Amino acid sequence: MNAPKFTTLGCRLNAYETEAMKELAGAAGVENAVVVNTCAVTAEAVRKAKKEIRKLRRENPDATLIVTGCAAQTEPETFIAMPEVSKVIGNTEKMQAETWNGMAPDLIGQTEPVQVDDIMSVTETAGHLIDGFGTRSRAYVQVQNGCDHRCTFCIIPYGRGNSRSVPAGVVVEQIKRLVGKGYNEVVLTGVDLTSWGADLPAEPKLGDLVMRILKLVPDLPRLRISSIDSIEVDENLMQAIATEPRLMPHLHLSLQHGDDLILKRMKRRHLRDDAIKFSEDARKLRPDMTFGADIIAGFPTETEAHFENSLKLVDDCALTWLHVFPYSPRQGTPAARMPAVNGKDIKARAARLREAGKVRVYAHLNEQIGKTHHILMENPRMGRTEQFTEVAFDTDQPESQIVTAEITGSRGDQLIA
Repeated sequence: MNAPKFTTLGCRLNAYETEAMKELAGAAGVENAVVVNTCAVTAEAVRKAKKEIRKLRRENPDATLIVTGCAAQTEPETFIAMPEVSKVIGNTEKMQAETWNGMAPDLIGQTEPVQVDDIMSVTETAGHLIDGFGTRSRAYVQVQNGCDHRCTFCIIPYGRGNSRSVPAGVVVEQIKRLVGKGYNEVVLTGVDLTSWGADLPAEPKLGDLVMRILKLVPDLPRLRISSIDSIEVDENLMQAIATEPRLMPHLHLSLQHGDDLILKRMKRRHLRDDAIKFSEDARKLRPDMTFGADIIAGFPTETEAHFENSLKLVDDCALTWLHVFPYSPRQGTPAARMPAVNGKDIKARAARLREAGKVRVYAHLNEQIGKTHHILMENPRMGRTEQFTEVAFDTDQPESQIVTAEITGSRGDQLIA
């Protein structure tokens, strides 16, 4: 049997869902297929998807080439018009067994070339399909999908639908199984993680889920949460930050900008001072807390003064790990109709933000020298600290185990132990 090949573009959630698709396709007996799980977060992401599709078709001239993911959901007509593409399936359909059963060799010619339904009508998320994925040391668990917010630059709600949560009991049982398989760290993932629970009975908060996991899975050494919206952080999550050493001191913040007027034009729900206050409060509760952040450079109408406020935010919030996005318009979003910033200015501002990020990384690395860290080994020579900083070793360490070591120096953006 010629097993299907999968290519994943974009976020951790896509990577998680690719693992689920592999299981579904395998169970359905799908053969001689190439599946591209696309991202739609920027216009550049869609361009990359098209380039990858053309390359994969050249490499696999006789395969059924299936395109799915967020770009397939938001613009299926674009992809089915490509001569390289055999089928386009939506984000809901890709997680359903019946879709893959229809891709089996004897049925594939009978299914519709485009299977993309209205994502806004979906009320459940398929978080129970697989027991996480990742390296042997770290597993990612999807607890939420979709987003109820409508930031003016963002196409993702149209690719993912409205927010849906996986019930806490399902999440806890999943994590118990992962710990039983030997995983030492679990990362909770979602599209808008801090909205977890809003659609469940009694409307629990993310902090309630975190506390419940740590209480009911006492053998889990490390729990990590991925990107959060700081304005939505609840009291229990702050309490967990303060009192639970098994919750890792690293938070990735969806900040997007540092100027109040631009934040309003983005339709964000926080202001600059909210971001600064949250980072100060979290560091008071947990002095070793480190922050990553998403920041967009060159959002429409952004002046040099607006941009300077983003640049200053890097220090004001003590941000360490920056994800810098040069703004690119997404057709169908309100921001695409706003007055654009010159492309050269966008590129230059993104470069300045990345440079500011590098300065913060080097400062963080220097602060760690001489300290002792508990390092989760991803391979025999590299692991990560509690703050997700890479650590290189000169001798082999036990893979997927947590080792205690003193930091002796740094090289590039890695620590040395």
